[in-house]
Amino acid sequence: QVRLVESGGGSEGGLVQTGDSLRLSCAASGSTLDAHAMGWFRQAPGNEREGVSCINRSDGSTNYADSVKGRFTISRDNARNTVYLQMNSLKPEDTAVYYCAADPDYYCDSESILVAQDFRSWGQGTQVTVSS
Repeated sequence: QVRLVESGGGSEGGLVQTGDSLRLSCAASGSTLDAHAMGWFRQAPGNEREGVSCINRSDGSTNYADSVKGRFTISRDNARNTVYLQMNSLKPEDTAVYYCAADPDYYCDSESILVAQDFRSWGQGTQVTVSS
């Protein structure tokens, strides 16, 4: 089973201001990343875990939640076994713990509905806090 470790790009552990950018990384070990579809989810206090974005393992198809379209970009570097989430124009409502997820069978495309139960492997999460 693939093991996932997220990390944030902020200089203060993911604490940024409104309008800032941040890049999250998800490093995989135990299995090659190109055998998995990858997803990013987030969970704010009191809320359910929601899908943010996914990227397919083969053709690189992607999908984004409406709330992040045009601001977030998911990408993968299979040679580095790493998936990224570039987050631009951050808003306070983006504040959450962000989780990386992987699944060998999930198919991600523009019609996908991201559901946490469809992904088998999870990272421990990384906090992103956007101050107003």
